[in-house]
Amino acid sequence: MCGRYFIANPETDKEIRKICDELNFRYRANRSISVKTGEIYPTDQAPVLIPEKSTPTAVLMNWGFPRTPRKGVIINARSETAGDKPMFRGCLTSRRSLIPVSGFFEWSHENGKTVDKFLLRSEDSPVLMLAGLYSIFKRDDNSRFAAFVILTADANESVRHLHDRMPLVVPDHNRTPWLTDERFARALLLTPCRQVLIGQKA
Repeated sequence: MCGRYFIANPETDKEIRKICDELNFRYRANRSISVKTGEIYPTDQAPVLIPEKSTPTAVLMNWGFPRTPRKGVIINARSETAGDKPMFRGCLTSRRSLIPVSGFFEWSHENGKTVDKFLLRSEDSPVLMLAGLYSIFKRDDNSRFAAFVILTADANESVRHLHDRMPLVVPDHNRTPWLTDERFARALLLTPCRQVLIGQKA
């Protein structure tokens, strides 16, 4: 499960700064658009990487596929079954994405009650790339917008004490193949997530 995540201040992280600079240039004609950092919530607009001419390129999308006809959004998709679900099947074929994060949040529980909030990060890398899917949706006024979901996998030992699911982290050397090679991407969905994460109380 991934219900909130974190993007560090671009002034303190070079990779986040590069992504934010790319987005600010891309959307420079629209002053109403800004890149949010800090804690990212469902329905927020956030940075996403998609392939443009086989190169990972930053764009802004809303987090969460709209539920129809019900209210709310779907923010996660199970990596094991995404290819079987009508909502995600086409996305897996041609609309894969990467979501850059500095970490994600999870909560500990005792006796069925929420106790502490933890920020899970990597000791080795300031930025994690989470596997995602995206699609295009239509608003009531017929305008279109792009939205993404985060793919989740069985939690590994570094996360399992907090939750049985975790975002599927794409290793650095697999970023471009995940975006551009469908066969590789389908295999990655079934590969256990080996990224070791460290939790700190938030």
